[in-house]
Formats: sequence, structure tokens, C-alpha cells
Amino acid sequence: MKRIVLLVSAFAAVLSSCHSGDDFDATGTFEATEIIVSAEANGKLWAMDAEEGMLLDKGQEIGLVDTVQLYLRKLQLEANKKSVQSQRPDIRKQIAATKEQIATAQRERERVERLLESDAANRKQLDDWDAQLAVLHRQLDAQVSSLQNNTASLNEQSSSVAIQVAQVEDQLHKCHIVSPIKGTVLAKYAEPGEWVATGKPLFKMADMENIFLRAYITSAQLVSVRLGDQVAVWADFGDNERRQYEGKVTWIADEAEFTPKTILTDDERANQVYAVKIAVRNDGLIKLGMYGKMRLHNQLSE
Repeated sequence: MKRIVLLVSAFAAVLSSCHSGDDFDATGTFEATEIIVSAEANGKLWAMDAEEGMLLDKGQEIGLVDTVQLYLRKLQLEANKKSVQSQRPDIRKQIAATKEQIATAQRERERVERLLESDAANRKQLDDWDAQLAVLHRQLDAQVSSLQNNTASLNEQSSSVAIQVAQVEDQLHKCHIVSPIKGTVLAKYAEPGEWVATGKPLFKMADMENIFLRAYITSAQLVSVRLGDQVAVWADFGDNERRQYEGKVTWIADEAEFTPKTILTDDERANQVYAVKIAVRNDGLIKLGMYGKMRLHNQLSE
């Protein structure tokens, strides 16, 4: 009889222990911020070194879209730019002859002025040189203005071509497919040799090291949850196999929603719940879509 009592007591203790271990505040599924990398240029996909499960670094080049036509256009624009620059006039050389004429006329006027002082010349000769100097100065001003306008126009043309070159260089840069983040390739949508257009999805990736558990809590639990709270998270691997992680509340929904069918809360009478995100550092064992559980304001077990 005493043995039976001991067995019953031990069985009850085991059940109590199992129940306390299953005393979770909310459940949900593990998710990650997924990024779909799309083509930014039109053309044939020459290379695509991305396979499902591959870990990529941020900025790592993994593919290339045909760049031949863009490169040829860049060469053409650079040639046009050199042609425009070669047409830019040298104002100093262009006006050198006119300035020499002015200098010669000025010397002649001074000579006539000296002769006039000694009554060896008449006033009309001096007036003629003054008139000629005035004409030459007006010609110089007109010539300088014309050359400056021509130079300004050529500078604008050169700037316009330079902008077109920069646009082509940007398009060439976008032909190189790079990873926007450090993460794992989840799916691949294109293969080398295919024609791709701007916006066509190439592959999907996510940061699998920093994932989050999307769980749902009741309004009664909402008062106990704050952004930044440290919580205990368990990943459910099935067959009662769980692994505990440290989590941090990073987001709380502003509005309530109906309880998802796949989510069970402690308060089954609650018709509406609030979604929360708990950031978790993944050790490589947690997979997307895996079920998880959380406990509020609980220290992690040693």
C-alpha cells in the first residue's frame, strides 16, 4: 500500500512539473525580414552565383546583366564630350589680333598728338585716330562677348554630356547584382541566360541570424508587456523537444486583431489579441515557420 502511495505521489509530481514547464504566455511562429532582390537593368543575365541556402555578405557581387550596349553608349558619349571640349575657343588667342590693332592705333594717335603740338599735323588726323580706336574697342568688346557666349554654350553642352555619361555609369553599376544585406538565400527565381527586365525578381534572402517570434497576447497580458522587455523564448522542434533562447520585445501592434486559427492563447475566451515581435538571435537551429513559445518577465534558465 505504501509503495502505491509513493508511485502516485511521484506521478503527480511529474505531471505538475510538466504542467509548469508548459505554462507559456503566448505562442507563435518564427519569421525573418525577407528581401526580394530584383533586376535593376534590362538584358540577358550573364551570371548568377546565388543558390538556395548560400550565405551572402553585404555588398557581395553575385550576378551580372549584359552591359555591352551601355558600355558602347558610354564610349560614344565620352567621344562627344571630347569633341565639345575641343571646340571651346581660346579667348586670349582669338582677341590677340584685335588688341594688337588697338595698340598700333594707340601709338599712331600718340605720334599724331605730338606732331599736333609742334604744328606738324592737323586736328582732323587726331580725330580720325580717336574714331578708329573707338571702333576697335567696340569690335573687341563684341568679339569677347561672342566668344564668352560660345564658351558658355559649349560648357553647357559638355555638362549635359557629362550628366548623360553619369547616367550610363549608374545604369552600368545597376547591371552588377549585389547582396543588399548579409543573409541567406531562401529562393532563386532566375538562371543565367534568361532575359530579365527591370523589376524582375531574381532571388529572395533574409537575415537568418537575427529573426523574430511573432506571437499573440491577450489584452489582459498587454499591460505586462513593454518594448525592450527581456522574455524567455522556446523553439519547438517537435516530439517535446524544445530549446530555450533569450528574446527581446521589439514591436507591439497598435490595434487588436482576431485570434489566428493556428495560434492558441492561454485565455481561449479572448476573441481578439495583439501581435508582438520578439527578436531572437538564431544559432542556426531555428527555421522559418517553426512554432515557438514565450514567457513574459521570466529569467532564462541556467
